[in-house]
Amino acid sequence: MDVLIVVATAAEARRLADLPARTVVCGVGPVSAALATQQALHRGPRPDLVVSAGIGGAYTESGLVPGIVAVASRMVYGDLGAWDGETFLGFAELGLSVLPGAENPGLFAAWEGSQALASRLGLACGPFVTVSAATGSGPQAGALLARFPGALVEGMEGAGVAQAAALHGVACTEIRGVSNMVGPRDRPSWQIEAALDALHAALAGLLYGSGDARGPAGLNGSPKPRPGGGVSGPANSGPVDSDPLDSDPVDSEP
Repeated sequence: MDVLIVVATAAEARRLADLPARTVVCGVGPVSAALATQQALHRGPRPDLVVSAGIGGAYTESGLVPGIVAVASRMVYGDLGAWDGETFLGFAELGLSVLPGAENPGLFAAWEGSQALASRLGLACGPFVTVSAATGSGPQAGALLARFPGALVEGMEGAGVAQAAALHGVACTEIRGVSNMVGPRDRPSWQIEAALDALHAALAGLLYGSGDARGPAGLNGSPKPRPGGGVSGPANSGPVDSDPLDSDPVDSEP
């Protein structure tokens, strides 16, 4: 299966560079993600699957904890709509659509193989919420969960990637390692390295067709070597569409 992986930062791309997939660095946010995905699909080659990948925050009610990974069942824009006083109105209530010539309030079903992939790797599978402004309080998180019951993970690119893929008729899913919990920002508690290890393990499971990514540290929960050293398959086989001089640390999660 030919897979296109879309990540927000060059640092995330470097951590996935040993995987046999083309990786595109899109920049942070749903608009950047949609534009970069659209450009990659227009240039070709056409992939069988687009994966929005990276790190993200888990909603407390999801049962997820930092250092593990989850797979999306659908990707939804969480803050696309309008406020009427204290009431938030989504596109469904407003009668608006994000797609030309079709009714879509900003919700995209994930690739039909997402649940099977999650089951094979022992991962949670559920709705992922895409926001332009990261959630920073318990009440904000609660409001989003009230609008999107069962949401697992919050990120900033997934629905944008999914929208571009939908316009091209290409299947899409989202896979994120959990670096922190959604709510008040507690940066010292974030587990970015463990989240990236778990993300790498899950993507390896997708691309190589084996493995268990439940680990906090990698396959089967054991410490996983950095890219190039621990997953069978051709090393450095996936080109990265990014600036090779960009050495910024990973810091793209809301």
